[in-house]
Amino acid sequence: MTDTVLDRFLRYVVIDTQSDPSSSTQPTTAKQKDLGRVLVEELLKIGLADAHLDKHGYVYATIPANSDKTVPVICFCSHMDTAPDFSGTGVKPQIVRNYAGGDIRLAGDTSRVIRVSDHPELKNQIGNDIVTTDGTTLLGADDKAGLAEIMAAAQILVDNPDIRHGTIKILFTPDEEVGRGVNKVDLKKLGADFAYTMDGETSGHIEDETFSADGVEIGISGVAIHPGFAKDRMENAIKIAGAIIDRLPRDVAPETTEGKQGFIHPTGVTGSMEKATLSLIIRDFTDKGLVEKETTLEAIVKDVMSAYPGSTYRFEVKEQYRNMKVVLDRHPEIVDNAVEAVRRAGMTPVRGSIRGGTDGSRLSFMGLPCPNIFAGGHAFHSPLEWVSRQDMEKAVKTIVELAKVWEERA
Repeated sequence: MTDTVLDRFLRYVVIDTQSDPSSSTQPTTAKQKDLGRVLVEELLKIGLADAHLDKHGYVYATIPANSDKTVPVICFCSHMDTAPDFSGTGVKPQIVRNYAGGDIRLAGDTSRVIRVSDHPELKNQIGNDIVTTDGTTLLGADDKAGLAEIMAAAQILVDNPDIRHGTIKILFTPDEEVGRGVNKVDLKKLGADFAYTMDGETSGHIEDETFSADGVEIGISGVAIHPGFAKDRMENAIKIAGAIIDRLPRDVAPETTEGKQGFIHPTGVTGSMEKATLSLIIRDFTDKGLVEKETTLEAIVKDVMSAYPGSTYRFEVKEQYRNMKVVLDRHPEIVDNAVEAVRRAGMTPVRGSIRGGTDGSRLSFMGLPCPNIFAGGHAFHSPLEWVSRQDMEKAVKTIVELAKVWEERA
């Protein structure tokens, strides 16, 4: 069994692990356990005797401490599932060795091109080995790059006992892409004090801030009647839903916002003349911003409904996750140590915010503070997804250095 980070990555991405938001089971797809079993087998071969896959699809393992100090127990976490946004079946990874620059046309679907104009980070990859798909599937670097990096780092730590470190926990989760990545995690069994998700993008980046997130479901009950007798009587629930969508503010949408700007985003609409359901997600970096957007949205709904006196609506808000910075600011050493590890691994650390969430968002509020470290992947959830071997190797080095920093500073 070869054990470079690239070899591991290429093994993992060909295993289909797409999660399914419509499933009520955990994991949402049984095939996620196929990868879980592979990972457990490899962890056992590395020498982590407690490695196991539980019934919910989580992989747990421990790298025992070799330091005589009392060192906080840290965990490295990545997710095994890939997004349901694009096919993850039959992934055929392609390697562009010694990338010379320029656009990359994908062999399996030549209409798909990874353009430098859309992916400026490619300018920093000259001479590197770039892994892409053939254009017919996503790659799965989100987050199988993270899996491969943690596995490769575990091998290094076990094989080099002169590298002093405290107890290190490994956690691989299912269903992160459908928002259920930590629903069934056993934090008592995990036994970590702090954690890091390896689930970011550009090398050198550390993210200690995420969106706060809510979901909104709007149910509309219209007035159904035979269209031949409908004049002045029918109130079509589909048209009411369409009117609400049409009134959403154009400048508060994912496609028109960036940086610290939040948004209101419709994600699904179903219905008939009598009943329709509209699903949306609300995102902002502050709870106050979330409430303002939800207030705006309900005001739009009420205004639209005023033209339909025979119809009714329900407006339900469901909390999804919150900005992890609130928790991480209470433990500055977590991010400080990561910054030092990135620096020691030869990069300039860049602290940033995620316009999204990670397993770490919820873990932080469950009592396991957990920022996010780069894994090197780009263009997640799409057939244009790519990652470089060298960036994955930098992430491996960052994990090893981070273990050393915690031991030294204990």
